[in-house]
Amino acid sequence: MTLELTYILRPLIGAVIGYITNDIAIRMLFRPRTAKYVFGMKVPFTPGIIPKEKPRIAASIGDAISKNLMNKDVIEKTLLSEDMIAKISSAIDGFVATQMANDECVRDFLAHYVSEDDLTAITANISEDLSGQIHSALANADLGPKIAHMVTEHVLDKVRGGLLGTIGADQFLGLIAKPVETLLAKNINQMLFTRSAEMVSNLIEGQISGFMQMPMKELFAGREEQIGQAKQAIVALYRNLISEQLPKILEAVNISRIVESRINEMDVRESEALIFQVMKKELKAIVWLGALLGFIMGCVNLLF
Repeated sequence: MTLELTYILRPLIGAVIGYITNDIAIRMLFRPRTAKYVFGMKVPFTPGIIPKEKPRIAASIGDAISKNLMNKDVIEKTLLSEDMIAKISSAIDGFVATQMANDECVRDFLAHYVSEDDLTAITANISEDLSGQIHSALANADLGPKIAHMVTEHVLDKVRGGLLGTIGADQFLGLIAKPVETLLAKNINQMLFTRSAEMVSNLIEGQISGFMQMPMKELFAGREEQIGQAKQAIVALYRNLISEQLPKILEAVNISRIVESRINEMDVRESEALIFQVMKKELKAIVWLGALLGFIMGCVNLLF
């Protein structure tokens, strides 16, 4: 072999060896995927590093992500950033603008998010609860004497100011006013106890039915001040929810465990494909860096 050929081949051979060894080293991270045996003896470096250490790697990645990338401070800073608050405000403004031009009635609007059966059940429950509370309040408020007194006083005032008052009829009515007031109070209380449930139920159902048939644009029209207040309340509620409930949410979610479980569930082929998809360029660079280092070492070898 001539001297000139030696100068060429040694660096090239070094480059080829560096390329091949780095390529093999990268592939050995994942392969072989299972342990190999020869004459009952386990072949060293089988399975590959990642298949062999998969549980430990999964736990380490999950712990690192939960402590450094997805911890409370990082998530809270992101969720409470001015940009995020601006997006929420913009979303509310967009929703309001859409509804102010929406001809759908409230029932049709809610039907996009709730089934008809659920919507019927919800309105029925609301009507029943409100009716029961109002009926209980009316039945136990002892309103009879108050209403009866107001009625009798109104009648006496009318009589005193009218023609009958000039002939002294108001004096006669004054004598029977108290017994009449007592009887009227008793009847009113009895009516409230026996009939108010039906009366209130019909009234509430009518109000709910009317509300459900109201067009969305009428519901929002002329309520700019209330909408502004509601928007501020929603943003404040969001801030409070993130500040106070985020630690509990993160504790319940347990990001570390989720990441660890997901990695452990992944097949080694999936892990390999994912890593090569994300780091294909970098892994190729490592292989070619091996070739470069082999070439340099071949050149250095020529000096000795």
